[in-house]
Amino acid sequence: MPHHHRNPLALLTPTMHKVLERMHRAQKIPMHAMTPQQARAAYAAGAEVLDMPPQALARVESFSVPARDGVDLPVRLYAPTGSHLPVLLYYHGGGFTIGGIATHDALCRRLSHLAQCAVLSVDYRLAPEHRFPVAHNDAWDVLQWLATQAGGHGLDVSRLAVGGDSAGGTLAAVCAIQARDAGLKLALQLLFYPGTMGHQNSDSHQRFAKGFVLEAPHISYFFGQYLRSEADRADWRFAPLDGLGPGGQPVDLGGVAPAWLGLAECDPLVDEGVAYADRLRMAGVAVDLEIYKGVVHEFIKMGRVLPEAAQAHADAARALRGAFAEPT
Repeated sequence: MPHHHRNPLALLTPTMHKVLERMHRAQKIPMHAMTPQQARAAYAAGAEVLDMPPQALARVESFSVPARDGVDLPVRLYAPTGSHLPVLLYYHGGGFTIGGIATHDALCRRLSHLAQCAVLSVDYRLAPEHRFPVAHNDAWDVLQWLATQAGGHGLDVSRLAVGGDSAGGTLAAVCAIQARDAGLKLALQLLFYPGTMGHQNSDSHQRFAKGFVLEAPHISYFFGQYLRSEADRADWRFAPLDGLGPGGQPVDLGGVAPAWLGLAECDPLVDEGVAYADRLRMAGVAVDLEIYKGVVHEFIKMGRVLPEAAQAHADAARALRGAFAEPT
């Protein structure tokens, strides 16, 4: 059984505690009181402040990939030296409403460097301008493009992984299921604190509702921007853990790619991450689960100050290297 502190703040590491105090003092307007455009600007302004300095790489290229409706989706390719590189397709977090290639640049550079693989980061379309399931469709369209068209970029598309943090972790998990259905073999799904549940009713949503970066009103705000109606919460493409497929059944997870999950202990999403790992294991999927103690949602982008972030990057890179080394 999880150990319940009367005061969940007591779980935080001393450094994490200091970071949260600083953030609390600096915060002028809560994000859920902003327009989506203001929230994007505020997130972009703070995105790199606590992140690792950007890692230099042999190759960084920006181009675009066509979505199914003909829109060009911006992508950025990060690569170390070498050709025929395995590739991680990365979906950024931000509640389907904020974030982009720029906010996750340092993280993608880091993963490319540590795992010695290419990373393709995607600017999928954001809500509320583009509501569910546009982000999912974009995510899947880029994966299909990568699997079939990306050989010209010096990539080995027979060694392909998907990954993401938070909402991007949701997109990666769902694309792993779609890849299985389409007969597209993935080496790994790399999930940093993914959202997997349709409703915010787990213990951890209550326990860490306030004071841990991602607060209950933020989650409601993001989902209010993204979902067309309450009915979308029951769709497996939004909630791979407890959502239903077209036939009204929970999704079968058998045969999806092996998973590495990195969760934050003091995160409203931690319980659904653990539950998703359990469901994958029950379906016979190989799962590696790490829970980083005393840190909060978004911690992987705080590598300047949190040793746990550097540890998570190293662990994720090790999982990628291992998955790409396996003969597929």
